[in-house]
Amino acid sequence: MAREAGERRRLVLSFVYFALLLASYYLVRPVRDALAAGLGPDSIKYLASAVFVTMALAVPVFGWLVARVPRDRLLPGIYAFFALNLVAFSTAFRLAPGDHWIARGFYVWTTVFSLFVVSVFWSFMADLWSEEQGRRLFGVIAAGGSLGGVLGPLAARAFAADLGESGLALGAALLLGGALLVVLGLLHGARDRPHAGGTRLDFDEPVGGAVLAGLTGLVRSPYLAGIAALVACGSLLGMLVYIEMARAAAAGYASGAARTAFYAQRDLWVNGLAFGLQLLAIGPLARRLGVRGVLSAAALLVAVAFAGLAALPLAGTLVGVNVLLRVTEFGVGKPARDMLYTVVDTESRYKAKNVIDTVVYRATDALSGWLHAGLVALGLGVSGIATAGVAVAIGLAIVAFAVGTGYRHRGGDGAPALLPPRA
Repeated sequence: MAREAGERRRLVLSFVYFALLLASYYLVRPVRDALAAGLGPDSIKYLASAVFVTMALAVPVFGWLVARVPRDRLLPGIYAFFALNLVAFSTAFRLAPGDHWIARGFYVWTTVFSLFVVSVFWSFMADLWSEEQGRRLFGVIAAGGSLGGVLGPLAARAFAADLGESGLALGAALLLGGALLVVLGLLHGARDRPHAGGTRLDFDEPVGGAVLAGLTGLVRSPYLAGIAALVACGSLLGMLVYIEMARAAAAGYASGAARTAFYAQRDLWVNGLAFGLQLLAIGPLARRLGVRGVLSAAALLVAVAFAGLAALPLAGTLVGVNVLLRVTEFGVGKPARDMLYTVVDTESRYKAKNVIDTVVYRATDALSGWLHAGLVALGLGVSGIATAGVAVAIGLAIVAFAVGTGYRHRGGDGAPALLPPRA
């Protein structure tokens, strides 16, 4: 699959990097979800709103750092910062067990953490690999994340009762420290690569540009706006199911440890299936169908899943749809979406992508929480909410086709470039 020794080394390191990163996140994700369910499903819309506000405040800071700090210092610094945060939460859980404000803070922090570190990871990958390499290798790299997403829930399920929230948070900090070491290895190797030229910068250079270029890029570029619409539609659909799952977990499991084990088991299924898709399917599918075809087919599959939930609104169906949505997102949708950034300039890879993956994503989450509350107030149950989801998923398929066409016009899918490699 890889075509020369340097590429193989970078591929292995990228795989391990993403595995450690998502193992860290998925070790504490069941804790986050269990704490949220313990706070009550109605609290999720408030928590999602708090996440959005936090993201809105953090994005200008991130834009300032990207503009001024060389990436070979910025990337390790981000992971060191979040690892120290995990150590602080581990201490807080030990000193004040059961505190609701710590639980709320951990929910907000964990969500911000996951979006920022994963967004930065894929920005780095889009910078490190060419468009052709991305189509061949991004599925394999994404499989590293799913492997970490399997190992994290396994560890959470096995050790939740013995280690508690404090021990799991400390373990996540150690895994994130391992990811930081791999980042340093990748950056060291990247200094020896031939200069990619064109729109790519060396990693010892800051990206430069305006602090809010990520936001203005969305306004000026239909292509980036289309990617934002893909993320927003997917976030809306995912949040509707997530809230219903929280209701089911709160009703079905009395203790926090039981809810943590339930969510860990769910994540284990999701990431195990996604691992197989990423390792075996996304690369061949991207080469055969093109990124446009992969994204459109994934959206139509989501529409079918919501139609099934509307027809059979049972707890088992809800869990199945939740798993299917997350497998489709992580196994197919996200790797294909991240390929879209290989044909834009460096500033868009970092700044616009970060805005899309954080502010747009969580703004939609916040709106979705309130939308769900409104639909429930109108008397809609699971079936009615799922019917609305079918319409959103069809819209998602239309947007996916349009954005995939833009990707082809920029030279993606091996097509001749009709537009320059900019936002």
